[in-house]
Amino acid sequence: MPATVLKSVLAAAALALSGAAAAAPTLIKDVRLFDGASAHERRTVLFDGGLIVDADYRGQPPRGARVVEGAGRTLLPGLIDAHTHAFRDHDLPLLFGVTTQVDMFSAVPLMQEMKGAMQAGRNAHRADLFSAGILVTAPGGHGTQFGVTIPTLSRPEDAQAFVDARIAEGSDFIKLVMEAGGHGMPAMHTLDLATAKAVIAAAHRRGKLAVAHVSTEADARAMLEAGADGLVHLFPGAAPGRERADSLARLAKDRGAFVIPTFTVLESMAGTRGDDLLAEPGLAALLDREGQAHFKARFGAQPTPVLLEAPKAVTAALRRAGVRLLAGSDAGNSGTQYGISMHRELAALVEAGLTPGEALAAATSVPAAAFRLGRRGCVEKGCKADLLLVDGNPLADITATRRIVEVWKDGESANGLREARRKKVAQQAAGGVPQALPPDGRVSLFSEAKLGSPFGAGWMPSTDAIAGGHSTTSLAAQPALADGQVPLAISGRIMSGLSYAWAGAAFMTGAQPMQPADLSAAKLVRFKVRGDGRAYRVMMMSQGVAIPGSAPFQAGPEWTEVTVPFSAFAGIDPAAVTMIGFYAGPQAGDYRFEIADVRLLER
Repeated sequence: MPATVLKSVLAAAALALSGAAAAAPTLIKDVRLFDGASAHERRTVLFDGGLIVDADYRGQPPRGARVVEGAGRTLLPGLIDAHTHAFRDHDLPLLFGVTTQVDMFSAVPLMQEMKGAMQAGRNAHRADLFSAGILVTAPGGHGTQFGVTIPTLSRPEDAQAFVDARIAEGSDFIKLVMEAGGHGMPAMHTLDLATAKAVIAAAHRRGKLAVAHVSTEADARAMLEAGADGLVHLFPGAAPGRERADSLARLAKDRGAFVIPTFTVLESMAGTRGDDLLAEPGLAALLDREGQAHFKARFGAQPTPVLLEAPKAVTAALRRAGVRLLAGSDAGNSGTQYGISMHRELAALVEAGLTPGEALAAATSVPAAAFRLGRRGCVEKGCKADLLLVDGNPLADITATRRIVEVWKDGESANGLREARRKKVAQQAAGGVPQALPPDGRVSLFSEAKLGSPFGAGWMPSTDAIAGGHSTTSLAAQPALADGQVPLAISGRIMSGLSYAWAGAAFMTGAQPMQPADLSAAKLVRFKVRGDGRAYRVMMMSQGVAIPGSAPFQAGPEWTEVTVPFSAFAGIDPAAVTMIGFYAGPQAGDYRFEIADVRLLER
């Protein structure tokens, strides 16, 4: 390509895509190319200034260009995760080839900061972000349980003002929630249909997409009939049967809607794991202990694979009907992790009936078009130079996306970031020292004067107040037992109004509350309990895991010894435990039980 033509292409593209980062010209030579829609067996791709200059370059390498050999490799657009909650770990997605996140609910200041960085061309070190900002939910509805006060909506006549407020904050699209609970989730309030319809209409008046969170077939149909532009989940459950699945798919097709199945989080709800991404050394080396613990966690305490039958059947029906399917992981939830989960999502889509090429399009060009993201998700002249180079051929074997050779963001290589992360993770793995356990394992040193422990920050009250709840707890040392152990009475009231209400006592294992401690030397927790005859739970949390692992116990009128293996606390990393707690809830009402002689033991 002549220099004058090259300059004019770059100038025009720069105007269309402001903020592109300056980077040295790069030529990827003789590579298999998936351009977002089609495959080309042998191409040479040139990019410069953060943009694709030529996706079928035939000339000599430009002066000063870096040349990357592409033989035996495949070049793809950077992956677009069409469903995340980007409230943390903003460095992770890019390391795994995810160059754009479509965020379904996160903090407004973060959304605004990311927008500013993207517009100023200062975001080459992390994935770009397009966000719904604050989701639209009912008072006490899904999204209000995380301890952060958010605005809610309860009347159709307030929908336009609510939507306008979100747009003024910077929301790129509007997300509404139809979620009444179930499948292991507690019952919760949800938008009524009239209000949901008003939200969709309000978004459309302002030229914004309106997408819907659903968890049942009935809500999926209702939202499609109401005019939602997309469903951002499919629903768990038994297969609905081909006729019903095809009927739902025809409805989506007729309404021009897209669907994001989010298999990764549905697998977490089902307590299953499709395949082990951490068995891939190149992927595991980029996740530290905290990141791996969050990824290993599961919403479902027991494997219930039947919950995956409905999303698989409906996805197959949607494909048959020609409905646009988007790849999204719901990263941020237990059992998912930013970036890495997209590689499982791609495989799950293929398992549900998509071809590898269709799955790759679902993670590149299709979400770019569906969410109106501009010239990304493509490899052609003028597209954003967000790119992923992998060994092998993911068009034949979708798992080849996991063999990452290099990632580029805004034309800049992310391999320096990837290498720095690998070194940091390796240093952490080499430096861990397990907490020494007391000779008798006892961690409950209760007395009238102090609720002590041999290590950690000790015992303290813990309630749902941090999540906006009003449950109460009181801790009081009791007269010593015959063996000299002082019991701790835990009593109070669980208040209604919060789906995840709780109250009780917590042993903070680290030097400061919620700091982690390496308890890998222990294999089980043993304690004595008596109480009012009700069921309670012992819980454990580890660093990076939002939902604690738990096991039930009964507090009868006589002292009983209870033993719980650490393996019962699903998804918890024993090497990074932050808390062990004894709790009442979520059922409302008064409670009282006593614990004594709490021990952490090797066997």
